[in-house]
Amino acid sequence: DMSRNPLFQVMFALQNVAEGKLDLQGLTLSGVDAGYGASQVDLSLDVREAKDGLWASINYATDLFEPATASRLAVHWRMVLEAIVDAPDCRINDIELVTGDEREQLLHTLNDTSFTFPDQALLLHRMFEEQVSRSPGAVALVFDDYRLTYAELDVRSNRLAHRLQKQGVVPDTLVALYMERSIEMVVGILGILKAGGAYVPIDPEYPHERVKQILSEVRSPVVLTQKDLDERLPRDEIRTLCLDSEWESIDGESNRPVSSAVTPKNIAYVIYTSGSTGRPKGVLVPHSGICNHMLWTQRMFPVTAVDVELQKTPYGFDASVWEFFAPLLAGAKLVMAKPGGHLEPAYLAEMIRDHGVSSIQVVPSQLRMLLEDPAFWHCAPPLKHVFCGGEALTRELIEVFYSRLPNATLHNLYGPTETSIDATYWRCPPENVPPVVPIGKPVGNARVYIVNSAMRLCPIGVPGELLVGGAGVARGYLDRPDLTAEKFLRDPFIAESDARVYRTGDLARYFPDGNIEWLGRIDQQVKIRGFRIELGDIESAIARHPAISENVVVAREDSPGEKSLVAYFVAENAPDDLTEQLRGMLRGVIPEYMIPAQFVAIDVMPRTHSGKLDRNALPLPTAADRMRARNSVAPRTPTEGMVFGVFREVLAHEDFGVLDNFFDLGGNSLVAVRLISKLRTASGMTLPLRNLFERPTVAALSEVIDALSWSASSRKAVSEPGKRVEVEF
Repeated sequence: DMSRNPLFQVMFALQNVAEGKLDLQGLTLSGVDAGYGASQVDLSLDVREAKDGLWASINYATDLFEPATASRLAVHWRMVLEAIVDAPDCRINDIELVTGDEREQLLHTLNDTSFTFPDQALLLHRMFEEQVSRSPGAVALVFDDYRLTYAELDVRSNRLAHRLQKQGVVPDTLVALYMERSIEMVVGILGILKAGGAYVPIDPEYPHERVKQILSEVRSPVVLTQKDLDERLPRDEIRTLCLDSEWESIDGESNRPVSSAVTPKNIAYVIYTSGSTGRPKGVLVPHSGICNHMLWTQRMFPVTAVDVELQKTPYGFDASVWEFFAPLLAGAKLVMAKPGGHLEPAYLAEMIRDHGVSSIQVVPSQLRMLLEDPAFWHCAPPLKHVFCGGEALTRELIEVFYSRLPNATLHNLYGPTETSIDATYWRCPPENVPPVVPIGKPVGNARVYIVNSAMRLCPIGVPGELLVGGAGVARGYLDRPDLTAEKFLRDPFIAESDARVYRTGDLARYFPDGNIEWLGRIDQQVKIRGFRIELGDIESAIARHPAISENVVVAREDSPGEKSLVAYFVAENAPDDLTEQLRGMLRGVIPEYMIPAQFVAIDVMPRTHSGKLDRNALPLPTAADRMRARNSVAPRTPTEGMVFGVFREVLAHEDFGVLDNFFDLGGNSLVAVRLISKLRTASGMTLPLRNLFERPTVAALSEVIDALSWSASSRKAVSEPGKRVEVEF
């Protein structure tokens, strides 16, 4: 590249010859400031000695740096020099780089987010009950063909709350929910809160071992579940209550309002997130934190009685809390998607169209999937707001969004579970989208700091760790005092002794306009398709196999927007089917979204000179790593050829056979949706997404398509009344 200096891009030059002192046998030389026509390198700092001190100038490429950035660099460099002169023995990390004016801006101006709470106690269920008194006859909840009014939902949850109190539920009692999305799920959540307890959602899709681990920590006096799921639960000292089959007994409880001693400081819910040691962490979120979030969102994005909100996020993720309560605290209608429906663009489009859904929230990878499907953006005009979070949002995706949904508004949200869903937000503009999409500014009653490793404020433009303080900070982690002490600290920048901050582990910096840029992680946590994953959690699970002597898991993004997990391992006396054994073992201990897409065997882990693992030197997965030689059967029929071609397109490789498992080849839930959509177009058949999960090979899916095709042609041929053809899958 001839536009770049080939050796370096940043230069420091010291002219340490005193001015006017360079003599050459009868010739005296003096310096002349000739100026620069153009910067010779990206950035240079030129210093020369003079009688009255040092003179310095910064020259920079205007294509890369703003004048304000160069000025800040000059001020910070001078502050470093002054600090060193004042205290030559000081540590570099202890040098203050923030000026007085900048400190005022970072601590106060950019954190001016306060708003006052209403007079009533900040309790989720109390806010719901106040809405019941305002609109008792309005429809509160819709699931399939079922409808519940606000009054009916209130009565059902009251009765459950009375039963739970009889079973020992008091403030801060944790009550586990093990349910599919349903009417019972919402009744269960409200009933637990009204009894004074905190709900702990457990996804039925979790592996048995993880469910058992969570239940052993929670020590729930009773597990609320459904009849079809009851047998999956571990039976050791677990008492269950099926809200569908046993409702007749609950229905005999009082329907009167429930009283409890719960306060805003008590826990409302516990959400489990991935843990670096292989043990998931239960985040304790109090009523005060989540109520603050609900009140702020209502101020910023008002929900009214005419609105309809869609609950589609699995309830094991904190984004679901907003989906449940945003409508129920405002008199709007809450529509529940069917289990698994969040993965089907056509189904979501149908729900949005048929129910007039006002807003949804998605992760960027899911939004990309939805925008690829015309069924979604042709049927989505009712949408007013789309909230995006969980992953980095790109300018390209924003531009596609507004080109297809010009009447909706896209919002970029950021926040760990430990800060009550969201900590910052940014409204995405329909035009002039910046190249780097910020995560915005703090939400209401939140405080945000960016600090270095010495917990000193970083100046604008300088990367550091993002800390979040304010009303949304969680209490800590369940039964993890050591981890709580490490991650939840006293707020070092305000006087209140009980104010705390959460160390997010995210790397960020301020833009000059006060918006924040997210730069990644300072540890090994990653987010894939919105799922927060500690890579150490997966590594600990892989290490259980006796043949594995060493392993490491990384997140690769070999195609833009397509991030996947790759596990590298060193094995001793490895069986031929070790990869299959590892997949099977992992499916029993960690959720499906945490299972690596690829496993790569290597002879030795690459190391740096200091002996640390060199992640950058790990090899790229090859075709051989994806191959399953015993299954590499070529397509044998025209239908298999068609399906194989669609597999090849969405997986972006062809190193597989018709008997290979789609998910073992690197497929995931979002790619599965894309695959089914393309197969529907190519075959003309209506394929439910469940077909792929039940029959995840080219051969098996081809049988389904052939059978559907035969069924369709048979129906056309039958003309006599009363005859029909049924095909079961």
